[in-house]
Amino acid sequence: MKHLLSLKEFNRQELMALIQKGLDIKLNPEDYSHALSRKGLLMLFQKTSTRTNLSFQSGINQMGGYAVTMDWASSNFSISPIQYESRYVSRNSDFIMARLKNHAHLLELAAYATVPVINGCCDRYHPCQALADLMTIYEVSGTFDDITVTYVGIHNNVANSLIAGCMALGVRLLLVTPIVNEASWDEELMSQAYRSGFVANMDILAEAAALSDYVYTDTWIDMEHYNDPDYQSEKEFRLATMMPYQVNSMNLGDRTPYIMHDMPIHPGFEIAAELVESNKSVIYQQAENRMHVQKALLLYLQNID
Repeated sequence: MKHLLSLKEFNRQELMALIQKGLDIKLNPEDYSHALSRKGLLMLFQKTSTRTNLSFQSGINQMGGYAVTMDWASSNFSISPIQYESRYVSRNSDFIMARLKNHAHLLELAAYATVPVINGCCDRYHPCQALADLMTIYEVSGTFDDITVTYVGIHNNVANSLIAGCMALGVRLLLVTPIVNEASWDEELMSQAYRSGFVANMDILAEAAALSDYVYTDTWIDMEHYNDPDYQSEKEFRLATMMPYQVNSMNLGDRTPYIMHDMPIHPGFEIAAELVESNKSVIYQQAENRMHVQKALLLYLQNID
């Protein structure tokens, strides 16, 4: 039984198969309309969500299965050891998708589950997002050969899974990340990334963008803290530090790369509003592809071709 916890679990062949299956599902959804008939997905949420919630529910429903949404705080996961709850919910589900705050809790959930566990986002990784990112790049460019991507923002969970995927697929990734989220840092991953030759750090966004086919940014403020008054000093620090790294026309210079963002978007902060809707933006395509590649993932985890 295989889980998806970080994206480090998947090699090039497996990632290519998932991406190509996702593209086929996107083009031929009717061919998969009964592929997961009567299969159940438990969606366990400790973090807020729009795309993860909608894409997984829509995806499994469109393939003949069903989803059950459970809030961590209002369930017994919040008051009982995870191992007991994990064993129980496995007996009522064919998959568990968990969107949790703490990666250690996700690992414990997976350790005791008897069905595949999918990381829908935690403080360390966001592998479902990276799958959609990579599918979008492949869909637009038709290849991963000679592709360079710049990721600009906080070095966080999104960056980690993107790094793992780019390494596996041979995509050159430039990191412009002046702030590191300590909870997200993965020393083993970064050591492998730098040794691979596919991942490098750069200090100036304009210089990275000049080398890139895609420029990808992410929110500077963790979603669960965005309106938290206790987080205001950290929010102000991040905004002051990161404003010179905004994805805007000045920082892109003469280069016109494709623009990526995993959403939710805060226009005027990490990205200029006019670029969100520009003709080089693939942001909505990227977001839509969450559902298609996650359908492919669900089939893969059930060993269904």
